[in-house]
Amino acid sequence: MIERLRGVVEAPWFSTFIISVILINAVTLGLETSPTAVAAAGPLLYAIDNIALAIYCAEIASKLVVYRLSFFRDPWNVFDFIIVGIALLPSAEGLAVLRSLRILRVLRLISMVPEMRTVVQALLNAIPAMASVIALLALIFYVAAVMTTKLFGETFPEWFGTIGASLYTLFQVVTLESWSMGIVRPVMEVHPYAWVFFVPFILVVTFAVLNLFIAIIVNAMQSASEVEEEKHHRENEAHFAELMDELKGLRHEFEALRKERADVSASQK
Repeated sequence: MIERLRGVVEAPWFSTFIISVILINAVTLGLETSPTAVAAAGPLLYAIDNIALAIYCAEIASKLVVYRLSFFRDPWNVFDFIIVGIALLPSAEGLAVLRSLRILRVLRLISMVPEMRTVVQALLNAIPAMASVIALLALIFYVAAVMTTKLFGETFPEWFGTIGASLYTLFQVVTLESWSMGIVRPVMEVHPYAWVFFVPFILVVTFAVLNLFIAIIVNAMQSASEVEEEKHHRENEAHFAELMDELKGLRHEFEALRKERADVSASQK
């Protein structure tokens, strides 16, 4: 019974079925935000949502029966377990906000689609390297915030009156959101040489330091892709070795049958 259930859970069609349920559930959850859709087919949407939740619970329960405690050794299984567990939280009065968390079920696509898992794994692997870049960025921002607060705080207190305000304004400048007409040019009307600070700041932070994030993520993606390819290569080699063993076994059986047949023919003569 367990082996039959294992065959179902590990079958490719089962993963395709769960992905289809997740996509349908994502559409229904989106339609629930539309008053028109709720008025037209509210009971149907809620029914589909409950059916999808029942399918998720049945899937998790089946995997727990098949894998037992080893189920929790896979981080993606733990991720699915938490997402489904959140969906089971009560949404009565006082906890109605938890209903909005149902959309988190769509995140299960990450664990179901191998390509998405590779991307997430690459991002997680890049975190240690990104920590150094974040520390460098924080240091540059802090120094720049102190400088701008002292230089422009008195004349533009809404932008640079405090370190917190300066940090937020500098963040806006780094994102290039109205940095010229909205921030720098008004400042330059009072402080004509303010460009001497802002232009190098943008060049260093926006075009240099932030691009380090891209480089780190690309490198992590390449490494994760190589690991995934190596894994598939090993799996293919193992499968090929199994096929060769089966062929060798069939050849030995064939040789044994041919020898037995030859012996029978010789004895008849």
